[in-house]
Amino acid sequence: MDLDINYPAIADLRGRARRRLPHFVWEYLDSGTGDENAVAANRAALDGVRLAPGILKGEVEVDLTTTFMGQDFSAPFGVAPVGMSGLMWPGAESMLSKLAQTESIPYCLSTVATAPPEEIGPIAGDMGWFQLYPPTDPVVRRDMLDRAKDSGFTKLVLTVDVAVASRRERQRRAGVSNPPKITPRIALQIARCPTWAISTQARGMPRMRTLDKYVDTGKSLPSTAHVGYLMRAAPSWDYLKALRDEWQGDLIVKGVLRGADVEPLQEIGVNGIWVSNHGGRQFDAAPSALDGLHAVRAAAGPDYPVIYDGGVAGGLDALRAIAHGADFVMLGRAWHYGLGAFGAKGAAHVLHILREDMKSALGQMGLSCPLEAREHLL
Repeated sequence: MDLDINYPAIADLRGRARRRLPHFVWEYLDSGTGDENAVAANRAALDGVRLAPGILKGEVEVDLTTTFMGQDFSAPFGVAPVGMSGLMWPGAESMLSKLAQTESIPYCLSTVATAPPEEIGPIAGDMGWFQLYPPTDPVVRRDMLDRAKDSGFTKLVLTVDVAVASRRERQRRAGVSNPPKITPRIALQIARCPTWAISTQARGMPRMRTLDKYVDTGKSLPSTAHVGYLMRAAPSWDYLKALRDEWQGDLIVKGVLRGADVEPLQEIGVNGIWVSNHGGRQFDAAPSALDGLHAVRAAAGPDYPVIYDGGVAGGLDALRAIAHGADFVMLGRAWHYGLGAFGAKGAAHVLHILREDMKSALGQMGLSCPLEAREHLL
């Protein structure tokens, strides 16, 4: 099968993944929170970006290679952290980190992934970043940082927009729990998806393996929460200062939407800001990530590293974000649509789609590199 003919867009992979994944898994991957206004805002904001085409440019050779925070990548986009990634497709973290290392794009492992840093770090190599949900216990925090560093992760990403759990009503209706509980309804959904079921059975039911070392599973939790909430803090500015002292590499703060927060972050010594509204999964009244990007870039100045995520469904969307001031773009759901559709081959196809879509858009404008798109923003 020629995937480029039959599945030319990430939306096509999304449709196949929906058919191949159990309903509760699909709802975990695809849902937002509330009425999903924040999800819609991300899409609407990107759709509203207009870029001027160019004419009479002659032959243009497009080059997507990007230097970001002192490191070279083959393209200006990478793999964002996704909790319980291995629930969406068994072995997802290994597949995506291997793709990232092979293709020279960053892969960010979530604290609540289904594979621990000791397993994924050697696969990702110098492409590996580690995302931290802040532990309350400073001893646990220091141990987690040591594990990330010893496993080879080069950048630490602190997520700051999950002070409390969001409701995520679609997930509740679907019966999502972490770890999954095999009720009769869930068992029927699994039975309808034999490829996912067989692969999951071979690997075992996914769980948050990084946390195994720290969590007292004897404590009770609401059915809608997971073990990560037993140890997660609502971080403060003092927490960030302590983290800055303890982590000696690049530190990125994820979940920033206000320009007013930029200067205090810079003063603490944060090396980069990740603009995100958590894919519309945390706060339904949040602004679009693109609106946040405007505010953060204006406050940060032209040279400070800024990452964007939120609603990106192709290479053109990534270019739209770069035109609006992002230096780098990260995607979460898209890679998992690819995995759900075709496994590792599907994730590789997502990368192909992103590259070719961005190259096509740059060609329409007569541009040789993504950063030049800022000059064509209408």
